[in-house]
Amino acid sequence: MVKLSEEDVKMYLKAGGIAKRVREYASRIAKPGLSVLELAESIEDKIRELGGEPAFPVNISINEVAAHYTPVIDDKTVIPGNSIVKIDIGVHVNGYIADTATTVSFNPVHESLLEASRQALEKAIDFLKPGVRACDIGRVVEETISSYGFKPIRNLSGHSIDRYLIHSGYSIPNYGDSWIKWSFSEGVYAIEPFATNGVGFVREESVVTIFSLRSTRARLSVLEKKVVNDLWSSRRSLPFCERWLRSYSRSIEGVRGIIQSLIRKGILHLYPVLVERSGGLVSQFEHTLVIYRGEVIVTTI
Repeated sequence: MVKLSEEDVKMYLKAGGIAKRVREYASRIAKPGLSVLELAESIEDKIRELGGEPAFPVNISINEVAAHYTPVIDDKTVIPGNSIVKIDIGVHVNGYIADTATTVSFNPVHESLLEASRQALEKAIDFLKPGVRACDIGRVVEETISSYGFKPIRNLSGHSIDRYLIHSGYSIPNYGDSWIKWSFSEGVYAIEPFATNGVGFVREESVVTIFSLRSTRARLSVLEKKVVNDLWSSRRSLPFCERWLRSYSRSIEGVRGIIQSLIRKGILHLYPVLVERSGGLVSQFEHTLVIYRGEVIVTTI
């Protein structure tokens, strides 16, 4: 991982402070009957209002959906009654990223599922210090979630973060995976326990609403070249969605045509929607931490 400076830490803290305020705002405004499109755009507008930019499109994942759903331009989905909703928020300030998530419930029966992932996150943070093995953080998460009678999602994980890189190479398991040998050292990390009353695995759906640049080398039309150059100059490989490309076409079909052409040309990485394999409900909480000079700093609290 990249060696951190005091200025780096200040910037990560700035992004984290914005992310905390936006997470709290999102928890207040989310409610049954609200359009997920309105919720997402309100959250992303709040990020910009507070001086940041979205590090990725806000994920709004309802019930058995675990991750990677952001509303499309013409999305008609509304938050159902009695549901649980994961809101995963990324903020960046000049590429310095904070990643945080919360779950809101509209039925008290789900509170223990939320508490399982919330407590797993808190205990993992309490246990974390330089030199601790990532697999031991996973063990703490697994034991905590299991103590509530639920399962962690084993094929979702936390991750290391670098500037302009939301996933920078290291995975932090949500169970005691003894195959993961690395230990925590100076750097930036996101811990995100997922708990479920299902089987504890997610599957990829065919639906994709989030993308990122993986290459800029291909024969592109003038418009495609402008889109790619604009994305690279502002985001590098940070994820984006079709909602953010509306200015490039007068029609929804035109925006989607640009995306499909870039996919065919191998320019884009795709993030399929992830759903709990057995249809179980999923909860998620997440914070970003900086380890600097032997101290663990939670940027998003």
